[in-house]
Amino acid sequence: MLKPKYFLYARKSTEDDDRQVMSIESQLHELREHARKENLEILAEFQESKSAKTPGRETFGEMMAKVEASDGVGILAWHPDRLARNSIDGGRIVYAVDTRKVASLCFPTFWFEPTPQGLFMLQVAFGQSKYYSDNLAENIKRGIRQKLRRGEWLNLAPFGYQNNPSTHNIEPHPTEARIVKLAYEEYAKGSHSFVSLAQFLVDLGVVSKTGTPLAKVSIKRLLTHRVYLGFVKHGDEWFDGNFEPILTSALFEAVQKVLQKRERPRLRNVKHDFPLTGLIRCAECESMISAQWATGKSGGKYRYYRCSKKRGRCTQPYVQEKELGSQFKARLQTISLCDRYTDYMQKLVEDMEREDKTTTQSEVQHLSSQVKAAEGRMDKLVSTYLDGDIPKDIYLKRKDETMRTLAALEEKKKDAERGRRMWVEPLRGFVLDLKQAKILSSSDDLHEIRSFVKKVGTNLTLQNKSLHLSFPAPFQFVAQRRAFLAMAAPAARPPTALSAREVTFCGGGGIRTLGTLSGSTH
Repeated sequence: MLKPKYFLYARKSTEDDDRQVMSIESQLHELREHARKENLEILAEFQESKSAKTPGRETFGEMMAKVEASDGVGILAWHPDRLARNSIDGGRIVYAVDTRKVASLCFPTFWFEPTPQGLFMLQVAFGQSKYYSDNLAENIKRGIRQKLRRGEWLNLAPFGYQNNPSTHNIEPHPTEARIVKLAYEEYAKGSHSFVSLAQFLVDLGVVSKTGTPLAKVSIKRLLTHRVYLGFVKHGDEWFDGNFEPILTSALFEAVQKVLQKRERPRLRNVKHDFPLTGLIRCAECESMISAQWATGKSGGKYRYYRCSKKRGRCTQPYVQEKELGSQFKARLQTISLCDRYTDYMQKLVEDMEREDKTTTQSEVQHLSSQVKAAEGRMDKLVSTYLDGDIPKDIYLKRKDETMRTLAALEEKKKDAERGRRMWVEPLRGFVLDLKQAKILSSSDDLHEIRSFVKKVGTNLTLQNKSLHLSFPAPFQFVAQRRAFLAMAAPAARPPTALSAREVTFCGGGGIRTLGTLSGSTH
């Protein structure tokens, strides 16, 4: 059998957990020497400096793509943990071995053969690598918490301090600490800007890495860093430090007051409040209606709405917000009912709900007993068949009939249980909408009007300053009845009277009659 050709892979993480691992150069040297001794042919070499804790390594992905596109190649690496330290990448390699895309895995420090035992040991190695990474992360977090409890600085000392290896903490730098204090004292006088203070520090030998004066952001960081008060920062939280502070609290707060006094509020674009935008289309060109401010002849400012003309030329005029709002309120008035009727309708809904609930419970109980009886017949049928008292063909036929009966009964039971919910809540919501329409028809809150119209209105258009919108069938019924009463003959009854009126709503269970109403609709 011919030996496969190999892809050589070397990885070195830049994170702290791989400090003891060989460098990439060392790995390449050892792997090339191993390939020479074992007479392995190297197709290509891949190397990257990235942690394998999480998926997403570009070079590893490139190598695996070539592996999966090949047929029976090998992979040469220093150890399995160089290939993967997470379950996804490890599983990808194991699957490649299972599917014979990888014919051989070769490690100078680890034995592997493409056998069930070898695959098991490979997965153990990947699992150990993942455990090591996970455990190391927990150990690092625990170490950080312990250092915070002891008040120790966590990393490199900031400007003004120096690390002390013997105490594993920081201490004031003989020269830099004095410069920090002097910078604070100068800025507290109120005579310096960030630029002039940066120049002041240049004279003291404090510059950026490129030799230029410190940037404004670096100066602000210097003047707000609480480490100079003896605090330790981890994440977004400050902790008490166990090292000598450079500044007094009074000097630090004096600088913060100067900073606060000089801070200018950032200018923000003013967001105009146009409550009726994004709702109406132009009837002529079907563009959306937009809004803007305008100044009248008297100098007063007002808001008006017009076609945005996004689809070409349009001749529609503008309309003032006050006039448009009045039209909205007039349309809401046509679908409103006074509290007398909405309260009456709500009471009817509750009565109907209680009645329907009683009927539903009785129906569900009856269906439950039928389901239980059918299940009993099924159990008896199975027992009879197991006892050998019924032929198999007859058993299967009766079993199929019983199962279909059971399925039909279960479906009827579910329909009965959810039937009430399908009409009660929509009906109750309709009555509340009638009440809300009455309230908003005399309100000046255009935001509330907009939300309500967006909920119940459809096909909103504007043509020649006139608003046109439609309402669903239940609301149209109310509007038609109000219009009919308004046209009634005064001799017959008052124009606002409503006699023998049935208010109906098409709910989930069909047309629901709420009762007979008489009297005014206002």
